[in-house]
Amino acid sequence: MAKALLGHTGAADPRVTARLAADNRLLRQRVADLEAYVLRLQAENDQLAAAARADDEALLPL
Repeated sequence: MAKALLGHTGAADPRVTARLAADNRLLRQRVADLEAYVLRLQAENDQLAAAARADDEALLPL
């Protein structure tokens, strides 16, 4: 039953399997790169926000 639900057609073509594995590796690497980029942007944003708060506090009258 599970084979029918998954579209089992017999032995998989090794070229298709290799291509899917390669695409999967590329997509996983792309996701990892984007996650790292998001973390860098968040850190930069936090630094800029802290600097902006410090500037605002420096301008407040005593």
